[in-house]
Amino acid sequence: MACRISELIIDAADPDRLAAFWSDVLGYVELGREDDGSIEIGPPDAGPGSPRPTIVLSPSSAPRTGKLRLHFDVNATDRDQDAELERLLALGAEPADVGQTGDESWHVLADPEGNEFCLLRSRLQPL
Repeated sequence: MACRISELIIDAADPDRLAAFWSDVLGYVELGREDDGSIEIGPPDAGPGSPRPTIVLSPSSAPRTGKLRLHFDVNATDRDQDAELERLLALGAEPADVGQTGDESWHVLADPEGNEFCLLRSRLQPL
């Protein structure tokens, strides 16, 4: 038997803003809030033990230092990469430079708090 990722926890200066952004990007909904200000988002049908991981945005005032050690890669499910790039930029993503050459098939972006993520070219089937 192996483990399975159930939740991804992200420190956030503004959990509400980041939860709204990532919910719009991924088609997630708010699943719950904790007394400490943490917000859990996930697929609309997610519940305890769901096969798809949820994301918990946890309040933190600690500044980020250095490069992220983990980032998301996302793929569009219902449009091409160029159309999805326009949608993500309209939601508040910003282009990010992590040293790419410009010849990559993906786009490096940052969420509203500067967390880098990549928009890949291939389109995936929705779950």
